[in-house]
Amino acid sequence: MKWLIGLTGNIATGKSTVARMLADLGATVIDADRVAHEVMRAGTPVHAAVVEAFGPEILRPDGEIDRARLGAIVFSDPAALARLEAIVHPAVGEEVARRIAAAPTPVVVVEAIKLIESGMARICHSLWVTTCPFEEQVRRLMADRGLSREEAERRIRAQPPQEEKIAQADVVIRTDTTLEETRVQVERAWRALVKESPAIKN
Repeated sequence: MKWLIGLTGNIATGKSTVARMLADLGATVIDADRVAHEVMRAGTPVHAAVVEAFGPEILRPDGEIDRARLGAIVFSDPAALARLEAIVHPAVGEEVARRIAAAPTPVVVVEAIKLIESGMARICHSLWVTTCPFEEQVRRLMADRGLSREEAERRIRAQPPQEEKIAQADVVIRTDTTLEETRVQVERAWRALVKESPAIKN
């Protein structure tokens, strides 16, 4: 039996940092966003469906989807975002399930920004949520992704409030601290998990 940790949190709240820490502790990490990139590659059924839904203008010269261009469309239009997710989520869910089954470790982390909304949280034994203040999200998006403040705020506001995820969490990791303080929180939660789960001990 594998023990599944669902790791989620809104944009720029430190999910990837926490995922790396869990990998260091011995978990297999499956990044659902990376899986989404793969299922949307040129030549796949998802790629064809996305192009049909949003038009050939979202393509780069090499035929791959220009994620920045697609993001500009869906993050300013909730209906467009829902349309994209309806195309992509089922394929991502299937591939994530395949990778869980193939994982070599007893603990598997499924990292996904839409973990709850896509229904993947239902298969997880423990739900972990990362959180940080709005201004820190804006700062990170501007610094790490080169977005303007207006673009950063639009992306943040396109998502449900952080409080909705936190309300469902088994573990909340605050990342508006030093990396070492974040690691302390992760290791504390991991130790509690090891104590609870026979799957991790075996």
